Amino acid sequence: MAKPRNTLVILGATGDLTRRLLLPALYRLHTLNLIGDLRIVGYALEQWSHERFERYVHDGLKKFAEDFDAAQWDRFRARLDYRSGELKAEAVGSLKPLLSPGTLFYLALPPSLFGAAADALGEAGFAQAPRGGWRRLVVEKPFGNDLDSAKKLRTQMHAHWKELQILRIDHFLGKETTQNLMVFRFANRFLEPVWNAQHIEQVQITYAETLGVEKRAGYYDHAGALRDMLQNHLMQLFSLAAIEPLSTWDAEVLRDHKVEVLRSVKRFTARTVDKHAVRGQYAAGKVGRRTLRGYREEPGVPADSITETFAALRLEIDNWRWEGVPFYLRSGKRMASNCSEIAVQFKRNPGALPGEVAAEQNWMIFRIKPNQTMTLLANAKIPGLELDGRQVRLTAPYAEDGDSGFSAYEQLLMDALEGDRTHFLRFDEVEWAWRVLDPVLKAWKRGKPEAYAAGSEGPEGQHRLLDADHQWRPVRLVAGEDDA
Repeated sequence: MAKPRNTLVILGATGDLTRRLLLPALYRLHTLNLIGDLRIVGYALEQWSHERFERYVHDGLKKFAEDFDAAQWDRFRARLDYRSGELKAEAVGSLKPLLSPGTLFYLALPPSLFGAAADALGEAGFAQAPRGGWRRLVVEKPFGNDLDSAKKLRTQMHAHWKELQILRIDHFLGKETTQNLMVFRFANRFLEPVWNAQHIEQVQITYAETLGVEKRAGYYDHAGALRDMLQNHLMQLFSLAAIEPLSTWDAEVLRDHKVEVLRSVKRFTARTVDKHAVRGQYAAGKVGRRTLRGYREEPGVPADSITETFAALRLEIDNWRWEGVPFYLRSGKRMASNCSEIAVQFKRNPGALPGEVAAEQNWMIFRIKPNQTMTLLANAKIPGLELDGRQVRLTAPYAEDGDSGFSAYEQLLMDALEGDRTHFLRFDEVEWAWRVLDPVLKAWKRGKPEAYAAGSEGPEGQHRLLDADHQWRPVRLVAGEDDA
């Protein structure tokens, strides 16, 4: 059999990320004939035989992959191989016969092992591409847990790997609605003239979950909502909502523009953190007849934990386009519903309106979950003899019948194999996001988060971030399409 042109090596191949997300994504790309002759090599500590790894993959695909098919599985299994060993150069060296001219290494590992894995692969000589080939390294978030640790990790990884070889993955950048935000902004001439401080009142970016910490206490209690969600996912949505139009469609130009937004955020100080950041921790609560325990009662969580399960920020951008417009970001667990959206409120029209018309402010809403939609809240006349008005909802589903969408990991795996860095983070993006949040992290080492009931809208303290005439869009309300 001819040697494949490309190989994907997954370090951490027996872990949850690989089983639930990576392998189902690769399986679907395989069924669509989009990955050519790609060889998929698993690498982990477990001393498994090739057959044992195949069974593991097979069982995982039957559980997590859509449209599992026995015939497709027979073809997919032919791509698989497995090696076991530690994250040391002499151990990973066993992978050498399996590598192709083009090889992608995916670190599906705990964050504490990123540096060791990059070192081991580099010391084994795998960072050096053969003539006519390439080597790339995909790193999952979080990239560091504060500014200093992020810088140290970069230095460690750059000992063997060039910045252009490192693809820092944030799966939010692979979501269809996230990418649609850019297209909708820049492809529609009517929108750009009003996408600025002259016309926009506020921007709210929300990611709310009904789930608690589940089985992630070991990780989550050291991370918290600020590191787990805001530093990466919501900061990316924020920067994409605020960037300037691109002069040319290019990965580096796009990333330059995102960094420019982050550099323009007005800095917090120890004295201003309380005015710009709020934290909360869910306590026991009820949803219907179901009683939910508090965070400190979750298995694996210390009884005196001060880890936040809710975090909210007020960001202000010091540039011409956004001067005076607050961007409100929040994310929390055990909230009233599952919803994720970017909501843009426009300013009120000046002047008088006829009759009894009372115009509500317009909203443009990009919904990520529970349904991917775009909604415009506008004003129109109520049918009848009186000149009365009301707010109407113009909603368009993101996908139409016949569209073939891709999951975030399917999109990003294809980009990584093709060398498209558009939707991956450059280190200066990571660095400036940490620069924004570092004063908050330092301030939150003292005190404790405000309690909020599980199943609620979150802590009351989040309202102090808002201007006097602003209100959070209710989490419980936005969960339903009819209540946008």
